[in-house]
Formats: sequence, C-alpha cells, structure tokens
Amino acid sequence: MDSPKRSTLKKLAAIGLTAGAITHVPYVFARNKVTIRVLGTHVTLQDAIRKQAMSDLGINIEFTPAGSAAVLQRASMDPSSFDLYEQWSNSINVLWNAGSIQPIEKKRLTYFNEINSLTKTGKLSEDANIGAGDAPFKILNVQPDGTLSEQESDLISFLPYVHNVDSFGYNTEFIKPGIAYETESWGWLLDEQHRGKVGIVNAPTIGLFDLALAAKAKGLVKINNIGAMTRIELDNLFKVLLDYKRQGHFSGYWNSVPESVQYMKDERVHIESMFSPAVSALNGQGINVRFAAPKEGYRGWHGVMCLSSQTHDSVKDASYDYMNWWLSGWPGAFIARQGYYISNPQRSKPLLSQNEWDYWYDGKIANTDLLETNGNIAVRKGEQRNGGSYTKRFSNVAVWNTVMPTYDYSLQKWYELISR
Repeated sequence: MDSPKRSTLKKLAAIGLTAGAITHVPYVFARNKVTIRVLGTHVTLQDAIRKQAMSDLGINIEFTPAGSAAVLQRASMDPSSFDLYEQWSNSINVLWNAGSIQPIEKKRLTYFNEINSLTKTGKLSEDANIGAGDAPFKILNVQPDGTLSEQESDLISFLPYVHNVDSFGYNTEFIKPGIAYETESWGWLLDEQHRGKVGIVNAPTIGLFDLALAAKAKGLVKINNIGAMTRIELDNLFKVLLDYKRQGHFSGYWNSVPESVQYMKDERVHIESMFSPAVSALNGQGINVRFAAPKEGYRGWHGVMCLSSQTHDSVKDASYDYMNWWLSGWPGAFIARQGYYISNPQRSKPLLSQNEWDYWYDGKIANTDLLETNGNIAVRKGEQRNGGSYTKRFSNVAVWNTVMPTYDYSLQKWYELISR
C-alpha cells in the first residue's frame, strides 16, 4: 500500500501529466486582469522587477518578500497563500514532500531549450566540481512515480533561473584583502582577530554550511560529506560553535539582504555571510566590501520558481507567463548588474553593454565605471570581479544550499545556537 506521502506525489505527477497541451506565448495581453501572488525572498522580489513584469505582461503581481526560513515555513504549511514561490533549490525537497508545489510542464516554457547545462547536468565545464549536497540537476525532473531525479522527463519541479555562488564579504578598511582561491578562506569567519565583528545568515540550510566550511577549514572538526552531515558530526560542529558564541564571537544573525547591508554599514560587522546584491549596494555607497573567493570552494545556490499545488485556471496561465518572462532577457540583464546569473544568459547579453558582460560574466577588468540597478556606481574602472568568470566560479562549488537527511536535527541545533 502506498504511503500518504507517496500517494500525494503520484497525484501531483498526475496533475502535470493530464494538464492541457496548449503552449502559451510569453506575453499575453488578452487575459482578464488576473493577480498572481509571489512568495519569496528580497533577492528576486524587488519592486523594479514587479513593475516591469506588470507592464510587460498586463497582469497584477503581488510580492511578499521575507527571510528564507520564514518563506519556506509558510510555503510548506500553506500552499494556498501563494501562486508562485521563489527561493533556492534547497527548498525543493521540503515543498515537494509537503505537497505544496505541482509539476511544471516543460512544453509550456518558451525558453527551456536555451537553459544551460548547469541545471541539466550539474556542470558548465567538463572539469567543474559539482559540489556536495542538493546540486539542482539532481532534483529537477519529476519521475512517473512522483520522485525527483536527474533523469530527464517532461515535467520539472522548478523553473531554473537566477543563481550564483555565495561566500562571505569583508570590509577591506579593517581586513587586508586576500588572494582569490589562494589565501581567502572560510576559516576567516572563525578567526579570533574578528571576534565580535562576525555576522552569519540566519538560515539553517545556508548559514549552517558557512559555519561548517569555516570550522572544517580551521581543522576544528572532521566532516566526511558536508552535504550530508551525521548527527555526531553536527554535535561536534555545534559544540565548537557554541563555544565561539559564549566568547562573543558572533555579532548577529541577519535575516534579509537589507539587514546584512545595515550590519556592514553600521560597522556592527567587519566580515559576514553575504549575497551579491548586498556587496554591490555597499560598494555603491562607498563602503569597500570584497566578496571572497574561498580556496575551499563556494557555497552554491540556484534559484527555483515553483508553482503552488493550489494554483489553477487563469492564475496558472498567468503564472506560466511570468515564468517565461523571467527568461525573456530583461530580468537576466537586471540581475546581472547585481552580480547574479541567469540560466539562459545569451538572451540577456544584448541588453548589457559589452563592458558589463565582460565584467560580470567573463570576469574581465572593468574598462569603465559600472552602475548597479539603483544608478549608483557598483564597480569602479580598473576593478576585476573577485573569483573570475561565470564558468570559473561555478567550477569551484564546495557545497550547495541543502536540506540534509539530518535536517530536523540540524534545525534543532541551529535554533539552539542562535537563541542562547
């Protein structure tokens, strides 16, 4: 007899298999004025994006941005509260097993064939390191039995779109710049010289790996597979981290990109977990923050756009229009100016200047000042993106944002750390 979870998965797969065969063009103006509700984080739920999409598509769009842990909890508990969900691939297993999302039909995705190999095979180059944990290609395809795997199928669990590699940022006024892939190290987060000036992202499927990479880099713990840590390994790791906390090492645990910017701006921290737009925003305000290229490798993340299991009819049609819009060019160019990548970059390339493309994608020295999305200077002439090109950066992923088999236990340990 099938378990309730397996039955739910089979029903979800069946929804996708029996859905209508009509393929919609990306921009449809003849629809009634429908509203789609998008739940996610500040990374992609930016008002400039919402306004451009509404203008291009002729639909109403409501954004509800929040911290990563909060939106994942809401989406897993109440799929009726959103139509589309935007977060990271580590959320997929949680949402899929909860029955919160439905399969997406590839035949309704206008630009799916343009999506590059990162989410299809796990690599942009033959010699790339795939990275431990939930590499997105492993959980992309929906199988007939309702499971997710790398085996190609007609249904997928998420739309691949925004992605990047993350590490930590540090204020070069207080910390001497290191050398990419040589001296910059995750271990810096636990260096005693930074005590009291260290910030960590408050997300148990993200910040946990920043700290695990740091502790491992300093030789404080032994971890066999960082993408699937055991209970004993977690016990040992958090014993170390709690000791650091008792000594006042961590200044705070931020919940959103704006909060991480404020931490650095107020000099509450000199070094912290960071996402690319925060670095761009700070540089645009004249605060010299460097985004590290750790010698141990990056923590990779891949944006996922998911369709709620409760989204149907005209709202579902509009949701497909919005998904297609995201890969149509403009959004990819917009987020490139914040240091992010898109899954079909060649479509966005004509909307970027040659200097922008050379800097953000090819890792070349900027020939002119480059602006971020608010019009401030994000990159000064003569600067080079730390970590190099798109391909170089994604060839050095140590671990992906991941929901481990020990997720529930890690959650318990994480909240013990941040609440003490």
